[in-house]
Amino acid sequence: MQPPESPPAGRAEVRIVAASPEVARQVAEVLRRCFDGTEQRSYPAGTDGGTRLHLTVDTTHTAEPARSWLVASRSSGQDATQTDEV
Repeated sequence: MQPPESPPAGRAEVRIVAASPEVARQVAEVLRRCFDGTEQRSYPAGTDGGTRLHLTVDTTHTAEPARSWLVASRSSGQDATQTDEV
């Protein structure tokens, strides 16, 4: 299995896993208030009825609260891939 391609510069692929579709949509809505984004895509997340939601956000067009948070945060430089990610 090959690792997924990185998104273009200024974009971020976001994966949300939640117990219900409504919870996943609520999180996606908050992200859309901070960033321009693509239409979300949802998938089942296992046999327990969970939902996995994917969307791409444009980090170059942010709202002011997100911009101040992004400027203040710094990457650790470590690979943060989770063992359960696809």
